[in-house]
Amino acid sequence: MSLNKAQIKRLRAESHRLKLKPVVMIGQNGLSDNLDNELAIAIAQHELIKIRFPAIGKAEKNQMAETICARNQATLITAIENIIVIYRGNEKTRRFEVVLNPGNPTGL
Repeated sequence: MSLNKAQIKRLRAESHRLKLKPVVMIGQNGLSDNLDNELAIAIAQHELIKIRFPAIGKAEKNQMAETICARNQATLITAIENIIVIYRGNEKTRRFEVVLNPGNPTGL
């Protein structure tokens, strides 16, 4: 799903409004198959999730964030220090449909 800047801005605001806590925490071992499975489950359930990284360099964190988004068909919403927020819509729940399309809640 491709999001425009206004939708990303609204999702960023929603992540702050909901006071999301990190659902997945990446350890010193980095990305693994188990972590991929946990991310897939978490993003399917919550749609909008926070992920906490260990204390690593900015370039390495950005690379890991891109990899996570690519593997999970998700969109990077924001990256602040050692936390990122990603979004992938779920056709069944459509939890954030009103946030993404405030004038048209059905998404048509």
